[in-house]
Amino acid sequence: MLLVNNPGSWSTVYPPLLHAPWHGWTFTDLIFPAFLWIVGVAMTLSFAKRVEAGGDTGELFRHVLRRSAIIFGLGLLLTAFPFGWLPAHNFSLEKMRIPGVLQRIGLCYLVAGAICLRWRWRGQIAWTAGLLAGYALMLEFIPVPGHGAGRIDEATGSLPWWIDSNLLAGHTWSGAPAPGFDPEGIVSTLAAIATTLLGALAGAVLRGPQPGAVRATRLFGLGAALLLAGALLGLWQPINKNLWTSAFALFMAGWSAVLFAVFYWLIDVRGWRAWATPFVIYGMNAIVIFVGAGLVAKTMGLIAWQNAAGAKVTLKGWIYANGFTPYLSPVNASLAFALAFVGAFLGFGWVLWRKRWFVKV
Repeated sequence: MLLVNNPGSWSTVYPPLLHAPWHGWTFTDLIFPAFLWIVGVAMTLSFAKRVEAGGDTGELFRHVLRRSAIIFGLGLLLTAFPFGWLPAHNFSLEKMRIPGVLQRIGLCYLVAGAICLRWRWRGQIAWTAGLLAGYALMLEFIPVPGHGAGRIDEATGSLPWWIDSNLLAGHTWSGAPAPGFDPEGIVSTLAAIATTLLGALAGAVLRGPQPGAVRATRLFGLGAALLLAGALLGLWQPINKNLWTSAFALFMAGWSAVLFAVFYWLIDVRGWRAWATPFVIYGMNAIVIFVGAGLVAKTMGLIAWQNAAGAKVTLKGWIYANGFTPYLSPVNASLAFALAFVGAFLGFGWVLWRKRWFVKV
């Protein structure tokens, strides 16, 4: 997320580091669903550990509720920051975006957590299938006033657009494919919850009594089956990150399971761990690094002044223009800036990791 969210210039970015404009997918489209998927995996492992230690489901749900509220609140903080305190920032509660990445994570964690605490794996499968089938049928058959049913060729006219533009009027993302639409909107969160539940089911496979190599193989096979299911469903209702179609949820959960199985086999089964230390550093403080990166990136874009020619210059633009563009081609300079941003927060995370400071929410 840090890499794809912070290029030196949005006008010069390698295509795999951009989201697909509408139908289809890129490497970047994998990142968010993989995060939700691993939330589900971690949830299964954490719940099982707490229950075995004597925790009751009521106490666990209160923990889920509190944590979800904190994550949702952090998302709103990122949206509102710096609250109009910098001259270049206009802040208004009447126009503040309500959905967002952390907000969706909080909601998915809340609902998926409640389902996992109430139902075992068979019930979780039923909920997952119901959410995916229900959402796909909603997109296909619920008519949108003035547009009809099944409009997913563009944002305008789709069911998520109509619901978000009416229920979240004035509070959706200004950079969305159409005014009133939000890629982290209300109805598409149904399929995102299913993504989290697919991770929880993968966590159940990971907790199995079989040897590690067998569990890795089963996870890989599960991922391959989900990839195939997503690709086949995509022939009817295309893979689309903005709409978070059911095909997208299945396909990206498949990639997540396949990649996880490979890393699990390399790191836990084969014991090749040293190379993964940077990922451990990031993972141990994932939320604090993500929030911190968002605050820093936003601040660099808002601190501004006029140069000798009278043009507006931001702190980010000045760093990019003086530290990167003179030495590299435009697209490589943009990538180098993003990599430097990632490296800077790796250094920050390394300090926290060395001091054993792990921020939990």
